[in-house]
Amino acid sequence: QVQLVESGGGLVQAGGSLRLSCAASGSIFSIDAILWYRQPPGKQREWVATITSKGRTAYADSVKGRFTISTRNIETMVYLQMNSLKPEDTAIYYCNTSPPVAWGQGTQVTVSS
Repeated sequence: QVQLVESGGGLVQAGGSLRLSCAASGSIFSIDAILWYRQPPGKQREWVATITSKGRTAYADSVKGRFTISTRNIETMVYLQMNSLKPEDTAIYYCNTSPPVAWGQGTQVTVSS
């Protein structure tokens, strides 16, 4: 079974940047895609970005042009570069595969105004 561990979160001022990491381990045979999600305080989890094993990417409208998802090896590490951060980006960020496996603990991102 695949295990996912998110890291790289923190407290940053509006306009700042953070890079999140998603490390995969365990019984990995193949990963077709990795998705980043986030859950703002008091709200539902929402999709943020996707990268496929073929390098195709997609972004939610709310982060398009500010966030970049990337990987060197989708079966080991995926990154989410977040620039021009806004207070509304404050959330716990999670990564998962498609189809999804057990959720990790996520990493907290807090953007102060």
